[in-house]
Amino acid sequence: MSPRTPSRRTGARSPRAARPSAADVAADAAASAPTPAVAVTPEPVAEASLTLAQQEARTSEITFADLGLSAAMLASLATAGYSRPTPIQAQAVPLALKGRDLMGLAQTGTGKTAAFTIPIIERLMGGATRTRALILTPTRELCQQVEESIRKYSGGTGLDVISVYGGVGYEAQTTALKNGVDIIVATPGRLIDHLEKQHVVFDDLEVLVLDEADRMLDMGFAPQINRIVAQIHPYRQTLLFSATMPPEVEALARKYLRKPQVVQVGRRSQAAATVRHCVYPVPKHKKMDLLVHLLREAGADDSVLVFTRTKHGADRVVRHLEDAGYAADALHADKTQVQREQALARFKAGETKLLVATDIAQRGLDISGITHVINFDVPQQAEDYVHRIGRTGRAAKEGDAFTFMCADEIGMVRTIERVIGQEIARISVPGFDFGT
Repeated sequence: MSPRTPSRRTGARSPRAARPSAADVAADAAASAPTPAVAVTPEPVAEASLTLAQQEARTSEITFADLGLSAAMLASLATAGYSRPTPIQAQAVPLALKGRDLMGLAQTGTGKTAAFTIPIIERLMGGATRTRALILTPTRELCQQVEESIRKYSGGTGLDVISVYGGVGYEAQTTALKNGVDIIVATPGRLIDHLEKQHVVFDDLEVLVLDEADRMLDMGFAPQINRIVAQIHPYRQTLLFSATMPPEVEALARKYLRKPQVVQVGRRSQAAATVRHCVYPVPKHKKMDLLVHLLREAGADDSVLVFTRTKHGADRVVRHLEDAGYAADALHADKTQVQREQALARFKAGETKLLVATDIAQRGLDISGITHVINFDVPQQAEDYVHRIGRTGRAAKEGDAFTFMCADEIGMVRTIERVIGQEIARISVPGFDFGT
């Protein structure tokens, strides 16, 4: 399933000129006019001004061994199949290892999770079991993803980790918290419940991570975050990671971080460079039929994530797909935790090739191999477009992002184009465009 009109554009990078040696410069100067040559040093380019592709080129020769990691951590990374860090990891890990407070800004799919889990594991290895690290995340899915990352890199270290989130019973979480764990990954609401019941204390906490801080604030978690941080002594390391930097996140950083180092990968609100975008103009009542039409052109191995604006909309799309002969699952807040986990497991395993979700899945859904993201409804916030399409084109793989645009969504698409700094190609499909 690929867009028909725009071709895939590839850009050849100009090779960097080789830097002349001192001897070459001296020889050139001697052979030229008597006026001595003046060496001109170019001004350094700020990382934040570079695109993600440029930063990947600059860090392509860096390995995890260059970041000051222990032999045990390098072995864990090698076992997991990783040898080279992403740009956010290359910049953030050494600073975090030094104990600095850190603000990391990067678009989705750039490896932010490992940028803080790796240094946390390094810091906590070999110590007594007590709660020394807390990671706050906005959603259950992101909780599970972070816990999985920690388990992947901490094998053999003896570190214990638990994810604490709502939608499941308290008993298992309470038992683990009372027995003591090294790392807690939690959503703010459920963690407040445990704090009120005195199931956990943070007297020994060394590291606090606010992951997807902008999303947590969007979801109204600011009061809970304030209550949780009030339970933690100020002499800690605080790491804040966010895909965007609205004023609310800047205020949060000023409140809780001490002289933080800022690491920014890519430009703010920049969409993933590995994703091809296109917009399909289509009347609202023909969106369902256009979706089926495009799926019929899809390859057998294509894995498609469809975003809708509402929970009821997601269920309607699933029913329509099933009527058309496609197996699909819905993922939204009205589903139980078990139902959500089962839907994700089937999608990850390739048992179902279609997942229809609300914006609950726009972050924290780290599934390799998603080939297409389809915005059945144009997102109401331009920043959400960046997060949605970040589900494909991950880990430097290419992906496609299709957006269905009806007449009353034209203005929002133009706003998205201004925010991401690029025009999105329009593709008209005969029989489905505005003229039909």
